[in-house]
Amino acid sequence: MAYLIGAARNVTQHETNMEGKTEDASSTAPKPLTPAQTRLLKRQQELDHWKRYSKQLRSRNLITGLTIGAFVLGLFSYTILSVRQERIMDEIDDEAKTFVMKGPRTGANS
Repeated sequence: MAYLIGAARNVTQHETNMEGKTEDASSTAPKPLTPAQTRLLKRQQELDHWKRYSKQLRSRNLITGLTIGAFVLGLFSYTILSVRQERIMDEIDDEAKTFVMKGPRTGANS
């Protein structure tokens, strides 16, 4: 209750003009900012922007990194698998060459 009485006193102490502004507010015009203040204000706005969007950016970077990693791992696995199959095919080819050199096994020459 005392808060309301104090607020009512503050309102009655400051006389308002026809536009609803107090005498103090109309007498002080906003001062132009110095170049240092404008740079500081711009820097604070950039910092606020990065704070707001850093979590979203971090999650996008994580998804991109995992996608690239999965692609690289798949390509590496495919390459190793295909090289291993080439070795097996070379072994089969070597066995086939020795089989052809010895000749077919038939009932007559076994």
